[in-house]
Amino acid sequence: MEHTPFSRRIFLQQGVTLASLTSTLPWFIQQSAMAMLSPDPRLSSRPGEPEDRILVVVQLSGGNDGLNTVVPYGSDAYHRARPSLAIGTPTTKDGALQLDDTQGIGLHPRLEGFRDLLDSGCLAVVQGVGYPNPNRSHFASMDIWHTGKPGGRDHGWIGRYIDCSCSGSPAADAEVAIGRSAPLAMMGAKANPVSFENARLYQWSGKELPGGLTASYDAANRAGVLDGIDPGSQAAFLMRTALDAQLSSDRVRAAIAKSPLVNYPGTKLAGQMQSIGAMIRDGMKTRVYYASINGFDTHGGQAGTHGNLMREVGEALRTFQNDLKAQGNQDRVITMVFSEFGRRVAQNASGGTDHGTAAPMFLIGTQVQAGVHGTHPSLTNLDDGDLRFTTDFRSVYATLMDRWLSAPGKGCAAKVLGGRYDTLKILRT
Repeated sequence: MEHTPFSRRIFLQQGVTLASLTSTLPWFIQQSAMAMLSPDPRLSSRPGEPEDRILVVVQLSGGNDGLNTVVPYGSDAYHRARPSLAIGTPTTKDGALQLDDTQGIGLHPRLEGFRDLLDSGCLAVVQGVGYPNPNRSHFASMDIWHTGKPGGRDHGWIGRYIDCSCSGSPAADAEVAIGRSAPLAMMGAKANPVSFENARLYQWSGKELPGGLTASYDAANRAGVLDGIDPGSQAAFLMRTALDAQLSSDRVRAAIAKSPLVNYPGTKLAGQMQSIGAMIRDGMKTRVYYASINGFDTHGGQAGTHGNLMREVGEALRTFQNDLKAQGNQDRVITMVFSEFGRRVAQNASGGTDHGTAAPMFLIGTQVQAGVHGTHPSLTNLDDGDLRFTTDFRSVYATLMDRWLSAPGKGCAAKVLGGRYDTLKILRT
């Protein structure tokens, strides 16, 4: 049933305070409350889908320098292009952490967290990820990655996945973003994420809704009126939406208030991952979580800044994986790490790097095929000074949607992405 113009989005954007629950609540409202409070981490979707699986997305905002993340230390062209930024061999002080000696590549020396994840069989490195005719604008490139559709703005790929997989009726907390605003990636035609920067402030304000909907909501809540509500009516939809919103905020704040099972670093990204870990531990029905870290637009003085960012990312995600293991949830979660583009091969005159193209992606979890996937892009066969991509990012999305979040053979990714993309051998499932 299409519930317009009074959509779930109105309640998520404007907020509403739920009236006290009474014994007169009809069955369809009670059912919504019980589903939200249940410890069973499932949401209502099509039969046969592996609903206990979770995807966590971590965005490295600003354009991460892929060449100093997965370092081609064995390439003379790399060292010539970056006389002061190049990272040395694994045998030198502050040299790369070896990944694949046959390709002459390693991790940034501050990515000890990723090195530990690789050693424990929980890190997959996907090399040279990008798309045809790359855009070097932060805003345009981010739109492309968020929508999964180069050349045009649309609903987000995650939002479209939730729309596709939940029969048009996604739960209020099917997707959760940590941050000041919800990312475009999570915006669907019907699905919209819960988004908050501070869980203590995540609660509904009870503001007046447009079009006098508050009066209708209050009337529907009054004792004596509830029993006469048609479960398929607009009033029933309004009440279910408001109830979902209130209960999800209560549950999120209660989950995050609990002490974690491991000690997280005191960084901003680690704080986001701690919150996500708490919600997973609490058994919420959320399918996709989203976190982000800024600062990767390293046009000048890159060496120190990028090293600090590498340490923060590596430590935060290693701790998050340890938290999942302590919870017993390590087999349920895959974390995907991406940035909107890489940097140019040659360093600039300011000791930094400018906007480029292809860069590595990372998948973390016990269910990934650990190791290096693909061949590092050539540093001699360039596209106007930039790396040529070797893996389309939509193939990574398709693999995660069809082989992780959805049952194999469902073809959800083709519907979401508007076409078929090769799936990659990056998962164990």
